[in-house]
Amino acid sequence: MAEETEKIVDLNSTYRHKVDAKGRMSLPSTFRKVLSTDLVVTRNPKDECLYVFEPQGFNAWVTKVFKDKFGEFDDTNDLHLRLRRKLKSRAADVSIDASGRIMLSAEQREAVGIDKDVVVVGNTGYFEIWDAKRYDVVDDDTDLGLLFG
Repeated sequence: MAEETEKIVDLNSTYRHKVDAKGRMSLPSTFRKVLSTDLVVTRNPKDECLYVFEPQGFNAWVTKVFKDKFGEFDDTNDLHLRLRRKLKSRAADVSIDASGRIMLSAEQREAVGIDKDVVVVGNTGYFEIWDAKRYDVVDDDTDLGLLFG
């Protein structure tokens, strides 16, 4: 039996965009070139921003969260079931429309403080959508010298 290699989407850079009155946001063209049209949008665990995954990437992320915290997911453990339910309930399936936009629900935007101006940040396996002002504060407070000093 051949093993299927999971494709990890690696996205880089930051882009500034706007969310329209209906909650739609254009994706960077470089992201559209490598992403499938079906995506999953979820709030990050601290409600700082939104994470956007391809569906298999979202499920891999949920699995990794449990592996990192508990060693594995145990479907006989009530706490594990409740935590996974909470993670999955915060996620929404979206599709990239013909204009290269995705819909961000009002509930998700409100939870992470997104109004109009956003920053889209590439990452390994997903990308992030931040309220622009919040992103600027967090970015200014992040010292890369900690990695290299």
